[in-house]
This record gives sequence, C-alpha cells and structure tokens, in this order.
Amino acid sequence: MSEVPMFTSRPLHARPPALAVFVAAVAGLLAGCASLPSPSPVARPSPATATAPAVPAQAAPAASPCPGAVAAIARCLSGQDSAGAFYLIAVPHGWNGHLVLHAHGGPTLGAPKVERAVEDLERWQIMVRAGYAWAGSTFRQGGVEVRAAAEDTERLRQIFEQHVARPQRTILHGQSWGAGVAAKGAEMFRRTADGKRPYDAVLLTSGVLAGGTRSYDFRTDLRVVYQHLCHNHPRPAEVQYPLHIGLPADAAMTQADLTARVNECLGLDKPASERTPEQQRKVQTIVNVVRIPASSIQGHMNWATFHFRDVVQYRTGGASPFGNQGVVYQGSADDAALNAAVLRYRADPQAVARFAHDTDPTGSIPVPVLTVKGVDDPTAFVELDAQFKATMEQGGSGNRLVQTFTRHGTHSYLSDPTYPTLINALLRWVDEGTKPTPQGIASDCVALEARYGKGCAFMPGYVPAALSTRVPDRDRP
Repeated sequence: MSEVPMFTSRPLHARPPALAVFVAAVAGLLAGCASLPSPSPVARPSPATATAPAVPAQAAPAASPCPGAVAAIARCLSGQDSAGAFYLIAVPHGWNGHLVLHAHGGPTLGAPKVERAVEDLERWQIMVRAGYAWAGSTFRQGGVEVRAAAEDTERLRQIFEQHVARPQRTILHGQSWGAGVAAKGAEMFRRTADGKRPYDAVLLTSGVLAGGTRSYDFRTDLRVVYQHLCHNHPRPAEVQYPLHIGLPADAAMTQADLTARVNECLGLDKPASERTPEQQRKVQTIVNVVRIPASSIQGHMNWATFHFRDVVQYRTGGASPFGNQGVVYQGSADDAALNAAVLRYRADPQAVARFAHDTDPTGSIPVPVLTVKGVDDPTAFVELDAQFKATMEQGGSGNRLVQTFTRHGTHSYLSDPTYPTLINALLRWVDEGTKPTPQGIASDCVALEARYGKGCAFMPGYVPAALSTRVPDRDRP
C-alpha cells in the first residue's frame, strides 16, 4: 500500500498473483467503460447541510471479479464515480440486507488508485463474511481533505441505492483517519431528498477523532524534538524552512530519502542492541518526550513531513495550522535545555480556522455512534477518544455515543470477532432502541468467537484520560 504507514490499515503481505490479476481485471473494466463520465468537481455543502444533495447521474457499476478473500462468498461490482473516485462493492450471496459503507484510513497522497479499494475490501472481509454488503471509495483525491472524502462516501451510498439495492440499514464505518471522515459525513448529511436518514448508525474504529487542529499536535512536537537531536531534516547546509510546514512545496525529498536520514540519526533500521549508544539515547529521548513507541517514529515523521506539506500547500492557503508555542516538553535527560533549544512556531489563525472547518467534528450527529479503540494504539492515541466524547457532549449528541476499548496494542485491525459484535450492537440500538453497554458488548463478543475465532479483548471499565495528559497543551489562536 502506498499510503504513509501511520494511518494505514493492517499491513498486507506482498500482493499475491491472484490479487494482481484481480486489480488488472478491474482496471481493464474501468478503462473500457466509455459511459463513465469524466471527473468533475462536486459542489461542497455548507457546514449546516441537512439534506444529502443529489449527485450527478452516475454510471452503473460493472460486474467484476471479487478479490480472493471473498471470491467464493460474494459478487463484486466496481466503477469510477462522476468526481473521479474509484469504488468497489461486494454483496455476499447470503446478504442480510444491510450495508456497511466504508471510509478508509490514511489518507494516501497522490491520485486515487483502484488498488486502494481492493486492499480495503480484503482487509475488511469480515464484514462480508458476516453477511453485510460492503462498499468502499478510494476518494477522488489524495491528501488531507475530510469534507471531500465525506462527499465521495455519500456519493457511493447513492450509487449503491440507485444501481444495487436499497439496504434495510446503512452503517457508516470510518477507520483511523476515515473515522474523522465518517463523523464529518454524519454531521453533513442528515437527511436524504425523501426525508430519510442516509445513515442509520456510525461505527468509528481506531479513530483519529480530535480533529485536525488537535490530533496532529504531537507530530509537530516530533519534528522539533527530532531536529534538535538530529539536525538533518533539514541539514545545516540546506535551505532552512519552518518545520511546521512539513516540507517546502518544491522540495524533491522522497520517503526513501527521509527514511535514510532518520536511520542515519536514529538507527531505526537496526535492532536496539545494534544501535550506537548515541542513537539509542536519541531514540529514547523521542520515546519519552513525544510518547510514541520507537517502531512508529518513522511513520509519524513521514506524516509530519509529507502530509503536513499537503495540508499547508493545498488546504490552508500556504500557512500552517500547526504550532508548538507554549509547549513544555518533559521526559528528556535535561528538559530545561530541551525547552530552551527546540524551535518554536505559532499556528496561523486563518489556517487553523480553515483546517478546523474541514476536519474538526462538531459533535452534532443525529444517529447512534459506537467507537472502539485499542488502549495501546500507537497511532491514534486512546486519549483522542476522551476529546471526542467531550466534543459529542458539547455538540448535543453525548447520549448517542457509546465508547468501547480493548487490550489490543494495534491500530490497523483489532480482531475478527470485534467488528461483527459492534455492528450487531448498533443494529439492536437502531431497531430495538436498546442502547449497548461496554459490558454487554464484551459478553456478546465472547459468544461470537465460536463463529469468527478468538480475539475478543474488550475492557468494559476502561476510561481514557484527557488528551492533554498525553499531548501537552499549547497556545492556540
């Protein structure tokens, strides 16, 4: 997968021949569909959008081979929508009548590729195995633009209804960064043209749920602490730029280049026992101060470089919404020296406002919302969920939120029985009015292990600490 490791889903092994054949077949079908309209911009709704806008007439999806993971149990359809996003749909032969509409993590940078939807379906095959139809969009573009991705997801829902079937229930599922997309979409699209809810419930898994203006603060901290320790991003002889822009727009650096620099300084490509004492000291300083595991430093550096550039260059008018003014760093061998030496940046107020409008949830979601997060998630900190709960309460939707937590220390995928358990709970909430409890969900999961295998690890009594206990507060515009 081409996306930055931080917000990728479960790592995939090298693509098997069957998958390569499938991707080629889908690409051939799309290339041969002369009826597909050319990509065109889609009008963006205002923040108060209550009705899902009717999208331009969409070409019917084409029948396509299913990837190997679901080939024996489903039929698949694929296409490219009027805005240019590729999509893939899988309908199990024993369909239960419900649709899981998926918003993927990442985001990737660059043009959309059909492989993204294929990989998502393979990763989330549990939904199809559990009897649900599944639909996922690649989104029309790469980069950090939440509202556009929410529009692409809503467009796919309408394509499914127009050309496949009208589901009994539609569950909007957002994973990682896509959880923010799903939360924003549920706020934006509250009614269809005929007055019905476009989404009956929302499932947010391993979510980045504090919005762009808070979720990425620690990556700004990582850039300045890393530069203080390593002095090679940029090097002293190179053009010096504000670190909170990620990278200058015209910089030719690649991910391979950045990886080489990080390994040069920190030795992350070696076991800890093979690093020099100086390398290990620097790694440990970052782990202690930024509070991320060593294994995730490279991925977060990628994001704080290339995705920060995407945000500044394309989303916020050339100014940075990221800053670290007022941060007091702790955990190093000499905190006073660290705080005196790290570079400081103030977030641009207009950039913050633009980024917040696009990425920050308001907490006004009119349908049931269920979340799950591994308490040791190395990418989307569990404390983000405390911020999301506060946002939902402030937005008047606190009574429509149930949060669950697990003992998993992974981000991309928790376990097969976890997800059907959560969707079952959501459907009971919608259909019967029975609001789930963390304890009930934990019990239900164990009962499903006989069908889906071991993997339940819910912690019913867990309550995350405030985000400020994990990521230090800072001055904000």
